[in-house]
Amino acid sequence: MRITIPTFLTLARILMIPVLVVVFFLPWRWASVFAMLVFAFASITDWLDGWIARRYHQYSAFGAFLDPVADKLMVSTALFLIVQGHSTAWMAFWAAVIVGREIAVSALREWMAELGQRAAVKVASIGKIKTTVQMLAIGFLLYSIHQPYAPNPTLWIDSLAFHIGDWGLAAAALLTLWSGVEYLLAAWPVLRAGEGRPVDTSPEPGKIAGSMRE
Repeated sequence: MRITIPTFLTLARILMIPVLVVVFFLPWRWASVFAMLVFAFASITDWLDGWIARRYHQYSAFGAFLDPVADKLMVSTALFLIVQGHSTAWMAFWAAVIVGREIAVSALREWMAELGQRAAVKVASIGKIKTTVQMLAIGFLLYSIHQPYAPNPTLWIDSLAFHIGDWGLAAAALLTLWSGVEYLLAAWPVLRAGEGRPVDTSPEPGKIAGSMRE
């Protein structure tokens, strides 16, 4: 297996997830700032690994698999931390919408791959806009969270960051639903045509050993 620079950056992004959690709960005055910076750095690597892969043609099957996994793990972890820090019904609802959509789209892509039509659910422009708004909103919300034992001398800045992040997360959730509907509409004709086909492609018991060597 070849580890390219984009794949290395993706692996680094996964390793930053426990760093984000630890920094978030540290009893520092500026813990929220460092948590926001960790998330911002992870977001930059997400853009950077894609740019390097396109610019220098450093593609790999492992990297293509790992990149969306890393993104979903980082975003989901950050949302869980935000809901813990801003424990409101609306915050939990928007986070659930975003995470639920990711699960649904991942299942849709897997289904389409079973039918050999994965290209029908490729990333649309609205998905890229959603990702940008989502990353900015999460960054603002992480910044605005202060642990109760940490002194907080910048209340007005935190309040402004919270409101920007709050409305931004709501916008990201709505864009998430929009892009999810676009995925579903793009896949619907294929799904309808594929009804009645068997989707369990597991090999017969006698062929398992052989299939694993292929």
